[in-house]
Amino acid sequence: MRGPGPGVREPRRSRRFGRGRQGKNMPSRSMPFHARAWSGAALALAFSLLSAEAHAQAGPFASLSGTWSGGGTISLSSGANERIRCRAAYDVGSGGRAVQLSIRCASDSYNFDLAGSVVSQGGAITGTWSESSRGVNGTVSGRAGGNQIQAYAQGSGFSAGLSLATHGNRQSVVIRPTGADVTSVSIVLARR
Repeated sequence: MRGPGPGVREPRRSRRFGRGRQGKNMPSRSMPFHARAWSGAALALAFSLLSAEAHAQAGPFASLSGTWSGGGTISLSSGANERIRCRAAYDVGSGGRAVQLSIRCASDSYNFDLAGSVVSQGGAITGTWSESSRGVNGTVSGRAGGNQIQAYAQGSGFSAGLSLATHGNRQSVVIRPTGADVTSVSIVLARR
């Protein structure tokens, strides 16, 4: 027998069917295309949700980790503006929710050596700071979220607002002291 009789069509083979050992049509062992597509989409969705959850669980200091250097401008109460060079080191712990920091800056006539320890809980930050060249210290408080940190540092006869924004390997820092011979410091740092 050669094939079906007149007027009878041979069944078409779909991609889902393969040839069995005895030459008969058998379902393929692989999933149908639509099942593979849904499985792939579900896997991609699960991965993106897990990635978002991992990112959300990383604290606000996670992107600071490492050493940074750069420069900017310091404005003095005398009205003078000077170029300033800075180096910063951030030792991040507790899943990005704690940081030990060290920032050293120097211009032609001014320098400062700032150290601090800050923790974050629920977006609120608290900690301590010290400036070794002047022998002053105090507390820091504020908010952190996303790539932004807004903080306020206080000490004996001194206070300053601090804004820090990190975008990849670039960081901008603005410090606005009150009750000091400096009126503002604005620096841009790059990760080394």
